[in-house]
Amino acid sequence: MLLGLKTWYEKLVLGHPKIILALVALLTLAAAAGLPRFKLDASADSLTLETDDSLDFFREISERYNSGDFLVVTYRYKGGDLFSDESLATMRRLQDELAMVEGVASVQSVLNVPLLYSPKLSITEVAEGIRTLSSADVDRELARQEFLESPIYKDLILSADGETTAIMLNLTLDQKGLDLVRERDALRRQRNESGLDAAQAQRLEVVSAEYLQHRTAQEDAARDRVQEVREILTQYEGSAELFLGGLTMITSDMIAFIQSDLMVFGAGILIFIVVTLLLIFRQARWVLLPLTTCVTTAVIMLGLLSWLDWRLTVISANFVALLLIITLAITIHLAVRYREYFAEHPEWDRFQLASATVAFMAKPCLYTGLTTMVAFISLVVSGIRPVIDFGWMMTMGVTVALVLSFLIIPVSLMLLRKRDAGQGADNSHAFTQVFSRFAEHHKGVVLGVAVVAAIISAVGISRLKVENRFIDYFDDSTEIHQGMLVIDQRLGGTINLDVVLNKPEQAEPAFEGEDDPFAADFSSDDDTAAEAEADPFAADDPFAAEDPFAADDPFAASGSESQGPDAYWFTVAGLNQIEQLHDFLEAQPEIGKVQSLATLYKVAQDLNDGGLNDFELAIARQSLPEEINQVLVNPYWSPQAQQARITMRVMETDPNLRRDELIRRIYTYAENEMGIAPENIRQTGMLVLYNNMLQSLFKSQILTLGAVFAGILLMFLVLFRSLSLAVIALVPNMLAACVVLGGMGLANIPLDMMTITIAAITVGIGVDHAIHYLYRFRAEFAKDGDYIATMHRSHATIGRAMFYTAITIIAGFSILALSKFVPSIYFGLLTALAMSAALLGSLTLLPLLLVLIKPLPKPAEGSGPGKPAAAAEACAG
Repeated sequence: MLLGLKTWYEKLVLGHPKIILALVALLTLAAAAGLPRFKLDASADSLTLETDDSLDFFREISERYNSGDFLVVTYRYKGGDLFSDESLATMRRLQDELAMVEGVASVQSVLNVPLLYSPKLSITEVAEGIRTLSSADVDRELARQEFLESPIYKDLILSADGETTAIMLNLTLDQKGLDLVRERDALRRQRNESGLDAAQAQRLEVVSAEYLQHRTAQEDAARDRVQEVREILTQYEGSAELFLGGLTMITSDMIAFIQSDLMVFGAGILIFIVVTLLLIFRQARWVLLPLTTCVTTAVIMLGLLSWLDWRLTVISANFVALLLIITLAITIHLAVRYREYFAEHPEWDRFQLASATVAFMAKPCLYTGLTTMVAFISLVVSGIRPVIDFGWMMTMGVTVALVLSFLIIPVSLMLLRKRDAGQGADNSHAFTQVFSRFAEHHKGVVLGVAVVAAIISAVGISRLKVENRFIDYFDDSTEIHQGMLVIDQRLGGTINLDVVLNKPEQAEPAFEGEDDPFAADFSSDDDTAAEAEADPFAADDPFAAEDPFAADDPFAASGSESQGPDAYWFTVAGLNQIEQLHDFLEAQPEIGKVQSLATLYKVAQDLNDGGLNDFELAIARQSLPEEINQVLVNPYWSPQAQQARITMRVMETDPNLRRDELIRRIYTYAENEMGIAPENIRQTGMLVLYNNMLQSLFKSQILTLGAVFAGILLMFLVLFRSLSLAVIALVPNMLAACVVLGGMGLANIPLDMMTITIAAITVGIGVDHAIHYLYRFRAEFAKDGDYIATMHRSHATIGRAMFYTAITIIAGFSILALSKFVPSIYFGLLTALAMSAALLGSLTLLPLLLVLIKPLPKPAEGSGPGKPAAAAEACAG
């Protein structure tokens, strides 16, 4: 079969080099035509698990409480007092301009929030109307004290030093987007659990396309909005120190990071490729051919992604760099083998050289490509959509790289004249043979180092963690980092966390208990029902529905204004429960500002100079101005859902922040100390979604590594038909993966969305060395059956190609350190470390294990040193 494929390849490809190159050029042009459609994606979905049920609950709560996205502008006046006439006038102009930005629903600042203590008002006075800092007769010093000390505004709108304030831009809730994504996710869940009929499957395709189109438009509008806000802020930089924050701004800037990384990585890798090839081969053709192959592969893959509308994220921003590195490694192996044949058989013509090179390298390159694909395919079990997409993109990319390398390089060599200049100038085999001699003469050192590395790695792996600070993802020179730092440390925290409380099943009705002054005047529900049944005219009472005072009745059962069963959380019992949990949350060191109905309750008690009973609460609830409702009631209470919400912002810069432990601590207190039933409390917010993703990383790491090792072991068994060879090939790469994971644990570097891929990629790419080495070792062993001599010859031949490709990969990954996205930096440097360990293992531990275990059968008679070419061809077949 292999001979048939070889003949087919020679006739179809090598026999028509110009046609093949023309077809590749046409395919490249077709792909390039799609590049204008190329899109990037930095949506919040990249921080969540695709199958996380908490995501749908988060969207439900956002819709219920109309809590859309927001932008935060921090303002510190450079001219002195923040509350001076000049400062407030500047802030007012800025606020008015920001309010005119499209998509901004409202703007809140110290200028327009209700004041209740400047001076202190009674509940009756609050009902008559509220004042703001913009009101003519407001005492600014009293207002300053209120912003610093009031339960409503403390640590929220003014920093403790009184110099920095926050201007909140509330953005319009994307109701259409919420409806589309919730319908899409519901259909996806149904598809995964019970399947879809034809109509539902078609609807899923339609709604997915609609949501993607809508989200694209919304992201474009959001980026324009952020840009417009920044342009406005630029005009005020002379008067104030300003920072912009918020998820929308982070998303917009991450798009810029992706674009920057693509350009920097792409340009850096291309320059690196040229320099590397010149140093290795010192011939123009061996620079141009690999470079052309790399660029063509990248253009075709990017074009394909563009036509498929498959978008790059921050996670897959290094896709191009990885693809170029992998393609370069394949072309280097082809170039080295071609040059070896040329040196051994200078009389061969171009066809013989190209054919022999392809015949010998096809099988090992195919298996190295497959093992690399297995590594990337394993990422699909992560459950994190950007990681899944990255895995599939790289799998497709490796396939394209493999095909194009075996088309462009051989057919180009068919068209170029044979040249021997510089063929004998490469003495790198002398360097690689240092490793073989070390392995021969220092067996104990090699094995001892491997054992010690394994033990230390095990200790490091046991210390691996997933907790990390989102702020640390960004270089401290970025506005994201600086803005988050200001908001986090001066204005009450950054990442949001909500506690949602449902009404208890056995909640007491309103006005029940000793605090209700009218409790004795009302009959029980049973008495009322009995009286109604006994009254023969009750059903025919013509005045029953015409109470002239009903419009003024604060207790009339009118939906959300009712103080009936749906108003449990606006009773003394409900508010006391909220207040207890509110106070507990406020006492947690990781938590900044906490807001809930308890805030209003505390203020109302203070304004009333004492406690309130249910009757007084009902009166107060009915008489609150709309401005108070919008700030202190509506965001924290849903009468229709009989639900209350406590919102808080967590201090992302707290070095002791442990998200999962904090979430569990809140649940434990609510359930064990307060007696809240588990079904009546649930936490949500970006902190929960992000934590769910982080907690999945350990499981994902185990699954991906397990999948990689199982897939590669199976391939080794097929390729080498020997369990001992398969295990020997895996050992150095397993050790390299353990070294990098252990190093992360010892260096206190947490797993994140990008570092989770390192171990799998290390094994997938690292085993390429083992495959090439074992393949050549077996061919060399067939010459004389001498393990030691075979090891030295293998190091002098394939060892050079391994050295070239490894150095290329190591240096190529190191270029990722130029990114401003810290996980990309870790990814590049740690992968470079892992590949260094893999190379060292392949050049020392791997050959030593072969020499010690002696897994190969003795060569057959007649395949001795007199017939090297025949042995090589036999191995290739």
